[in-house]
Amino acid sequence: MTLALQIENLKASVDGTEILRGVDLQVPFGEIHVVMGPNGSGKSTLSHVLTGNPEYRVEGSAKLAGTEILGMDVDERSRLGLLQAFQYPTEIPGVKLGDFVREAAEERGLDLDEVEKRIAEAAERFGMTDFLDRSVNDDLSGGEKKRSEIFQLAVLGPKVAILDEIDSGLDIDAVRQVAEAVEAMRSPDMAVIMITHYARILRYLSPDRVHVMLDGRIVESGGPELAEQLEQGGYEAVRARLGIEAPKTPEPELPKASDFFTDTPFDR
Repeated sequence: MTLALQIENLKASVDGTEILRGVDLQVPFGEIHVVMGPNGSGKSTLSHVLTGNPEYRVEGSAKLAGTEILGMDVDERSRLGLLQAFQYPTEIPGVKLGDFVREAAEERGLDLDEVEKRIAEAAERFGMTDFLDRSVNDDLSGGEKKRSEIFQLAVLGPKVAILDEIDSGLDIDAVRQVAEAVEAMRSPDMAVIMITHYARILRYLSPDRVHVMLDGRIVESGGPELAEQLEQGGYEAVRARLGIEAPKTPEPELPKASDFFTDTPFDR
């Protein structure tokens, strides 16, 4: 089993607040792994840290095909083979999708003849042929934007693809289409990490592993049946089963009288 991504004791904080508290994760080539968790559990932070967002203070290790990436800039990680599909894909008016993908492929050092072949095949497979001469994500539906992201990944052929809540904001038909596109993108030369809140997208694809993230850590891993358990019992059931207490919310500080008056003897 060759690992595409190996994460060990990954910690991340921003403005003094710790968000990731020691994440361990191994994703082999050819597999689709799903990371699930409630809001605020650290799922999106994990993707931001892996792709090189400079806002975070980071400790630990993250290796892409055996190469440590945490000290690399964003573009270096991309050239090495790490790409992300975004929850809210950006519209780029005036830049054609086909030209955008060709430029990205050239930056990654891919053979241009091979790129043209990949564009034609992936456009046909993911229904993007009519969009190649249109501006990137301009005037596209939510499902079309997500398919466009997957099309780009299929052409560029990363070693690790991170799909950050790619099912967010989609109706059930679009979720099915995106899930089928992810399955179609599966390759022995690529690992996929799908980050999501909900199990509904897993009805249409077959992940190899499901990981549950709570409070900045991966607390449980298993097969697709783990997602079904989450659907039935929710994350509170996971806390109860594993004996994990919910983080305490600090009591709000009550205002003093002096907060309402410019001159008052009450707090003297």
